[in-house]
Amino acid sequence: MARKEIFPHELIGEAIEVVSSKNKSNLGIKGKIIDETKETITVAQDNGKEVILMKQIITFKLVKSGKIISGEVIAKRPEDRLKG
Repeated sequence: MARKEIFPHELIGEAIEVVSSKNKSNLGIKGKIIDETKETITVAQDNGKEVILMKQIITFKLVKSGKIISGEVIAKRPEDRLKG
């Protein structure tokens, strides 16, 4: 598996796939991030459903770049993360 890294950039609009989760029902969720808060990301799936995922319990892959991101590492407000 690719190494995990901090991802400081904007995530809204990125296509993702959940590759690891403490909640097994989240595994394999795919879609586009449409919203982000300090604790959650909201993913719009291809079937039209929206899923809210807790950052603290998931690891996901950015489909475009293949980067693996631990939600625990980015569990802060998007604007705070973008400041560096």
